[in-house]
Amino acid sequence: MSSDVPADPPTALVAARARDPYPYFAWLRRHAPAHVDRRPGRTAVWQISRYEDVRALLTDPRLSKDPDRVPGYVPGPAGLNRHLVHADGPDHARLRALVNSAFVPRRIAMLEPFITEVAGRLLDRVEHRAHVDLIADFAAPLTFRMICAILGVPDRLDTAATRATLMSTITSGAGGHAARTERELYDLLDVLIAGKRAGEDAPSGVDLLGALVRAGDGSGAMSEEELRSTAYLLLLVGHDTTMNLIGNGMLALLEHPEQAARLTAPEAVPAFLADAVEELLRYDSPVRDATFRCAAAPVELHGRTIREGEIVSLLIGSANRDGDRFTEPDRLDLARTPNDHLAFGYGPHFCIGAALARLEGRIAFPLLLERLGPVQLAKPFDELAWRPTRVMRGLEALPLVRR
Repeated sequence: MSSDVPADPPTALVAARARDPYPYFAWLRRHAPAHVDRRPGRTAVWQISRYEDVRALLTDPRLSKDPDRVPGYVPGPAGLNRHLVHADGPDHARLRALVNSAFVPRRIAMLEPFITEVAGRLLDRVEHRAHVDLIADFAAPLTFRMICAILGVPDRLDTAATRATLMSTITSGAGGHAARTERELYDLLDVLIAGKRAGEDAPSGVDLLGALVRAGDGSGAMSEEELRSTAYLLLLVGHDTTMNLIGNGMLALLEHPEQAARLTAPEAVPAFLADAVEELLRYDSPVRDATFRCAAAPVELHGRTIREGEIVSLLIGSANRDGDRFTEPDRLDLARTPNDHLAFGYGPHFCIGAALARLEGRIAFPLLLERLGPVQLAKPFDELAWRPTRVMRGLEALPLVRR
């Protein structure tokens, strides 16, 4: 290895990445801002860690979102990758336009009373319990209920079993369990789509899935595979991302009680709550690595060449802790402004559900701190389990005990 090629990161930092990726990210930013993992028999994966590089490459047309360029690399159920996250150019614009209207901030703001009501009912169930799992008891059912409301999913399918089927598709391994989970997922999607074709009502009055079915059936604007894939994407990501925001954010507040106190102070105004959510998104982003990209043409970066066909992993979590962009990046400061983090991405693929996630965060965090009262982790930080996913950063559980 020549002297100008960075060495691999220390083994201890790599091993600890699932639990705490930030020391690993700091090493990359300092020593290897364009680090490549070239293992025999595997597609090369480049890890890009500095803010300016990540932001620039999020809009670079030389990076493709089409997983067919690297067959077999993108995990997940077969036949469910034809959605807007895995599309370039005109196909991405077409698919995004079909779902965009349901997520514009004006329409999302109308959900505020409903989100507050559902969050309050969930907290009613646990207010007399000494032990609470913030993920299973609150974050998971709240966020799934909201995406179901937008899609028009019938109440009978808004269940813990449905959530488990969806979540297991991104963490299950090979073999019988994975195959069984995929069959359950396909059955679920078929039931949802068939219900819309039969004219099934949407409980909330919002019916994005019904609109997508009609767009596909009426004008051919969406193929059957794209319809299935889009329903899967919205159910999964619309739930998973915000669940991680609430879990990661609450963990950060527990570790910084002086900051948590600011959220429930009498002088806390809506503008401060909005800033606080942005800082929680930056501090421990629910999306650790940006979704799939590969080089469709060579890219020169830091004196190195990313070759066509190689994977490019844009490290959102690292960019959001870059000291060249953020003052004291490892410090949680709920009043931080400006705060141009990349937790929702940047450019054409900016997260379509950002307004919903922000609103749920502004409602959830003050309500949790007020209604739960003094709580602490029921186990040490090092014993918390993080879900083994390639893109997201989220807890399996966040066990709390009242003090």
